[in-house]
Formats: sequence, C-alpha cells, structure tokens
Amino acid sequence: MALGRGLGEILSEVEEAYEKDLSNIDSFELEAQGARVEDLDVSSIAPNPFQPRKHFDEKALQELSDSIKEHGLLQPIVVIEKEDGYLLVAGERRLRAHKLAKLQQIKAIVAQVDIGEIRLRELALIENIQRENLNAIELANSYAELIEVHSITHDELSDIVHKSRSQITNTMRLLSLGGYAQKELISGKISQGHAKVLIGLDEEKQKILIQSILGQKLSVRDTEKMIKSYREKKTLSTAPERKYIFIEPYRAQLSRDLPFSHKIKANSIEISFKNEDEVEAFLSLLHR
Repeated sequence: MALGRGLGEILSEVEEAYEKDLSNIDSFELEAQGARVEDLDVSSIAPNPFQPRKHFDEKALQELSDSIKEHGLLQPIVVIEKEDGYLLVAGERRLRAHKLAKLQQIKAIVAQVDIGEIRLRELALIENIQRENLNAIELANSYAELIEVHSITHDELSDIVHKSRSQITNTMRLLSLGGYAQKELISGKISQGHAKVLIGLDEEKQKILIQSILGQKLSVRDTEKMIKSYREKKTLSTAPERKYIFIEPYRAQLSRDLPFSHKIKANSIEISFKNEDEVEAFLSLLHR
C-alpha cells in the first residue's frame, strides 16, 4: 500500500504548522527540518491540481478574508518550491481569502520535500478529510479515489483517515445519487440525512422529492415517511393481480363425486387413470 511512513511524516509536519501561530514558529527549528517561513507573492503560488475540494462557501470565505485584513494571517499556508514558483500543499481557503482581499503577499512555510504526483494527491485528500473541509460528495469521491488508487479496503481506509468503516461506506453510497440530488446536497439545500433516504430511488423521483423537501421544508423524518408511503404504494401497484379461483366452491362436491384418482388445482382438475376400464368409465360420464 502506497500510503506509508513518508506521507505520515509530511502530514504530521503540516498539522504542526496548523497548530502554531506565526509568533510561536521557531525559524531555526524549521530550517533544521528543511523548511522556512517566507512572505511569498500570492501570484507565485499555484493551487494543488489534485485538490478534492471543489465547493467553497462564498460567505465564509469573505468572512475569512475580512478577518485576515483586520488581524493578519495567524496560520501560514504550506507550499513546496518548484522551478517556476511554488505549489500549494495546505491552506487553499487562506490563499483564496488573500486573493479576495487583494493582498499581494502571504506568509508560507516552504517545505523542502520532494513530493511526487501520487503523494501530492494523497496529501490533498487526507489533509482535507482529516480537517473536515469537504462537503459530503467531495468526501465520498475522496474516499473512492483513495480506495481505487491504492487498492485498499474500507477497513484499511478507516485506519488511515481515522473515520469509522460504516461512516466511510455510508458516505460513499451518496455517489449513487443522481446528478440533481448531488448538486442540491453540495449547495447545502438538502442535508446529508435527506440525501441518504433518497438512495435507491430513480433520478426523477429524487428530483420530485427534493422539490417537496424544499417547498414544504420537510425534516428527514418527514421525508422518510413520504418515501415509505411511496414505496408501499409502488409495491401494491406492481403486485400481480390475484387470480379468482372459481372452482373452489365445487371442491368438496368434485372430491365426492369423481370416482377417479384426481388432484384439484387452482382452476383445474388433474385426473389419473389406473387402467383402460377407468378411461372407458370416464368417457361414459362425458356422454351422459
């Protein structure tokens, strides 16, 4: 499995960077670890191309931008140096907030590590998962990507990202939702609880129910009741029509009057003959 000790060490260093504010960072200690703190031009920093987070709350981003303008940046971003500038490893929101505030420079920890594409992808995925920066669909895609890239089980992923196996499995089930449902979940119009009860319905029914959820402001429990009612009606409507057994009232009489071995089925009788005499006796009955 590619997720090994090297990545764990990088994640540990990034986490330490998050826990420190700028006033407590020991530059000598960083240099000893092969890193340094610098004021970098915002324009020189390229985002991580493997960043799994696609949706950023505009209001929250504006609030962060205003806070940085007023109080400054308390936690530096983390970058690695490339030939043509720097590549962002951690701190996407802070970098975006700086751009929103039209600030030209940003404090950054420049890590002296050589990270390949696979490790960079791992780092972006796990850093976001552990810090809970992803919406449910982004998180589900991140889980799926890690499982596919490294051919690991849900249990092994659980140990890596420190989430329960059931949480991982239930989150990944959201990827079976239709495009409309996923979009409404990403935008926050419906909750993850709402989304989970929609799984298994066809896309058109998901859309109708979501519109009902939004229009009637239904709770998750109300939505569950509505879906249960829908499924019960669907079961009734698709159940085969029960066949009317018209022979039933005559069962006793037939059993009494037929002088042959026989079986009475739904609306039929199966007669068994022991010999030719019984066949002739049966034919005689037909001619009476």
